[in-house]
Amino acid sequence: MTKTQMTTQAIPVIASRLREARLQAGISQKTMGILAGIDEFTSSARVNQYEQGKHVPDFLTLEKFASVLNVPTEFFYARDNTMAEMLLLFAQLTQKQKSQLISHLKKPNTER
Repeated sequence: MTKTQMTTQAIPVIASRLREARLQAGISQKTMGILAGIDEFTSSARVNQYEQGKHVPDFLTLEKFASVLNVPTEFFYARDNTMAEMLLLFAQLTQKQKSQLISHLKKPNTER
């Protein structure tokens, strides 16, 4: 797969996950943009363009959005809905719980 193909396929995923997380957080496009450090006069338009897939935010901007929306950055790249849900749930766990879950999942099926 070429870089162009990967970028083209990722755009709708990032756009839809960004919108999904913002709506779940219950904030406007303008507010999200401002909280992520985008100029208040352009924040609504820029976030709208990201959510429409017209432009793709760079990784640093996605990290800022993730922080504002309290989701892991990886969530924006999850194509599979189950994986997206797993990422959200995993992010809510304590470090101890994460370690325990990983240990549990590494066990052979016969030990579970």
